[in-house]
Amino acid sequence: MSGLIIEGVTKKFGTLTAVEDVNLEFTAGEMICFLGPSGCGKTTLLRMIAGLEEPTDGAIRFDGRDLTNVPVHKRDIGMVFQSFALFPHLSVGENITYSMRIRGHSRSEREARAKELLDMMRLPGVEDRSISQLSGGQRQRVAIARALALNPQIFLLDEPMSALDANLREAMQIELRKLQQELGITTVVVTHDQTEAMTMADEIVVMGRARVLQSGSPMDIYKKPVDKFVAGFIGTSNLFPATMAAPDRVRVGDAELSVANRAGDFATGEDVLLMTRPEEVFVRPASAERPANAVEGRVSFVRDIGATIEILVDCGGHEVISVLTPKDWPDVATGDAVTVEMPASACSVLAA
Repeated sequence: MSGLIIEGVTKKFGTLTAVEDVNLEFTAGEMICFLGPSGCGKTTLLRMIAGLEEPTDGAIRFDGRDLTNVPVHKRDIGMVFQSFALFPHLSVGENITYSMRIRGHSRSEREARAKELLDMMRLPGVEDRSISQLSGGQRQRVAIARALALNPQIFLLDEPMSALDANLREAMQIELRKLQQELGITTVVVTHDQTEAMTMADEIVVMGRARVLQSGSPMDIYKKPVDKFVAGFIGTSNLFPATMAAPDRVRVGDAELSVANRAGDFATGEDVLLMTRPEEVFVRPASAERPANAVEGRVSFVRDIGATIEILVDCGGHEVISVLTPKDWPDVATGDAVTVEMPASACSVLAA
């Protein structure tokens, strides 16, 4: 089965371009996260997939069917809105089966479907409760159940976790991912939360300034970001001004380091950025002989948060973060001179 295809899609509101020339293709049954800051165009793109906005240019297809001009009610989608948008005057069961009632399903069919979905959501026996009697997490599950009532081919969620507290949000990320894998529905989630995207997605689409900046698997984007924006938006990055010394080497201050990844072709002598991730950086006590692929610095701060220890090192005006587990803890303290080792496999070169 072919999946979701977004082909040359642009959306303009007067002179404002909200989404510009987006081209994406996804396999059926995947979970996709549109990730980016507020105003980047991710929700507008989701609304165009839903049929709530019409593209200015381009086409949207699913399973070989052109959806571009198909009305919302004929697209075979289920959608969960950021506010959940549940009907306060209807019971839980009536909320879930509202779309079934509109389409003429019998009462017995609706009641059986509501029970099935509530069992799936781990909310058995709440069919007759009022929405006001439910917690935030329970309301979210009801909203998901309502979106699934008609067995949609595409499942869309707009910031579905934003109304939940931190602990519940993390639990629901896992629950939603497990549910999606169980049902095998092509699912698109809009979020600005990088952890949410990394937890749930088969593929992440990073958006900024109305355009797609990078798309790929969570670890591809985390390990090999295409630019400084993506590197900073997905996780925490250490970034150093550097100069290309050779195709696979850069100069940082008086140190020359090997690099394994490059986001483009850079000429020798070109100014670039060297990127590493904190968990791939190792702090060692200073010694007379500098290790390979290392720079010198001085510890400026240490933070012990139990499961991990964070060490901040001032390397000539550029601060480096190293995140270590307690078993890897080096014998260093604030003010100590240290070397910061960065294996070549952990080093990426980005455009300056």
